[in-house]
Amino acid sequence: MSKKADTIEREEVVVRFSGDSGDGMQLTGTLFSDTSAYIGNDLSTFPDYPSEIRAPQGTIGGVSGFQVHVGQTAIKTPGDYADILVAMNPAALKATAKWVKEGGTIIIDEDSIDEKGLKKAGYKTDDPILEDKLDNFNIIMAPISSLTKEALKDKGLDPKSVLRSKNMFALGMVYWIFDRPLSYTESFFEKKFKNKPLVVDANKTVLRAGYNYAETMEHMTPSFKVSPAKIEKGTYRNISGNIATAWGFIAAAEKAGLELFCGSYPITPATEILQELSVRKDLGVKTFQAEDEIAGICTSIGASFAGDLAVTSTSGPGLALKGEAIGLAVITELPLVIVNVQRGGPSTGLPTKPEQSDLMQALYGRNGESPVVVMAASTPSDCFHYAFKAAQIALEHMTPVILLTDGFIANGSEPWRIPKMSEYPDIKAPLVKAGTKDWQPYARDVEKLARTWAVPGTKGLEHRIGGLEKDFITGAVSHDPVNHEKMTNIREEKVQRVSDFIPKLKVEGDESGDLLVVGWGGTYGHLATAVAELQKENKKVSLAHFNYIKPLPSNVKEVFDKFEKIIVCEINLGQFADYLRMNLPEYKYLQYNKMQGLPFTTIELEKHFNKLLGE
Repeated sequence: MSKKADTIEREEVVVRFSGDSGDGMQLTGTLFSDTSAYIGNDLSTFPDYPSEIRAPQGTIGGVSGFQVHVGQTAIKTPGDYADILVAMNPAALKATAKWVKEGGTIIIDEDSIDEKGLKKAGYKTDDPILEDKLDNFNIIMAPISSLTKEALKDKGLDPKSVLRSKNMFALGMVYWIFDRPLSYTESFFEKKFKNKPLVVDANKTVLRAGYNYAETMEHMTPSFKVSPAKIEKGTYRNISGNIATAWGFIAAAEKAGLELFCGSYPITPATEILQELSVRKDLGVKTFQAEDEIAGICTSIGASFAGDLAVTSTSGPGLALKGEAIGLAVITELPLVIVNVQRGGPSTGLPTKPEQSDLMQALYGRNGESPVVVMAASTPSDCFHYAFKAAQIALEHMTPVILLTDGFIANGSEPWRIPKMSEYPDIKAPLVKAGTKDWQPYARDVEKLARTWAVPGTKGLEHRIGGLEKDFITGAVSHDPVNHEKMTNIREEKVQRVSDFIPKLKVEGDESGDLLVVGWGGTYGHLATAVAELQKENKKVSLAHFNYIKPLPSNVKEVFDKFEKIIVCEINLGQFADYLRMNLPEYKYLQYNKMQGLPFTTIELEKHFNKLLGE
């Protein structure tokens, strides 16, 4: 494998793969990301695929994309605009060319540029380059489909299987552009298709054909070198937010000395959590795929009652269905973690697109005064940490916890340093032992207000449980008005006392200044990147990013007091800003909101922050 002499060294590069939902763009992008991670690049990915399972082939609505940002420095976003776009058909070109940097490279499957494909994509002429005004880009028309057929003509595959391999031709071209080894991907083929040697051979052949083709096109194909990143020593793997969430729960169960149970119903984009947990029977994980969302959470509540670390996973519509059962977990004061992987709404909305519009539902979407702890993860890899912390809080404080992620960080991936279990604390659930004298079900820990946890069937610890109001000591059904008010206040106070056990709010940058950017959850990478760029220009701007929402960290007022302006940035119409107005009304909250089923771009954020700083 050779490289041309005029290779361009770059600190970071963004690549986007785009095609029909059946073209394998998610796999192609994942393989490129994994190879980049193996050689030591930092990276961030953004899988972007259609909401419809069988979107019309060749149309804009059927375009599936995968963007990856690789670098030798810390990478916190999948990038705003791509340096290289691979477009497998006219629709992919039409939909994504606007996300390529001026002067960037666009590789197009020349064989797809025909009358039928152009018409489906909405082109009015037979020249998409001229029509989309792409003259200032480096356009590479490569006959990907026909060269794939040529490479596999003697392999004995049917025509459909042959064309299914064309994504590997495109991947081979990109591997040559970045001088990436083919060995990692070839090993993937060998493991994935170990019982199908013909498929392994075909994919390897096409991958090498794409690599060699790019080498013959050296005169017009760019060549980039992105050196490995300097990162903390350790064992790393590329991980998505959903996988990290599942593993965080497994780690918490180990540290608590409990079995893990997940009762869930499949729903985009949260299904992968249930799938990942279901294959970890070797670690004692129990999973149950229920017939609906309500059954899923109710089985988890039953498992919690029986003494398991119980979790359930869902997205916005499922969280709505789980509302009544969450109230049951609140009044019974059983530990439970509900993961809500947010997506575009309302109703079915944009099921594969990210949004942050379930915050108010998480905080208040139940009947009665029904307080729960609400947390949010920020990046794909830190989903592990916050899943662990959510489980720890649920168990040690005997309360339901809602952990919010979103489609962006759940499906996105980044390198993750695998921690040692010694780096995480033991979790001490308040399990009561048999033989405890004078035990009362709702007697409480003075510091946390948490009641004890009695496993059913333990002699001497029999007690009543259910959805009716409890006596504040015995747990017996009580309709006493004063008792109800007391229990209502205790349940709220118990959640508020969690603030004594969570970290204080940290400020990235100076602790005082002209502008404080406030965010929460999956917007972290874009906000942090935009703020860091302005700080390089000596702008007095800092970032305060929230992972703990209810209760808020104890020092929020102290942080807010030191800034002239506060702007809250969210992928919704301002739910966290409204929540802050309710809890800290003495401040004026500016807002920056986006509702396009897309994450922020750092460019738009920097532009808006500069405008505020200049006013």
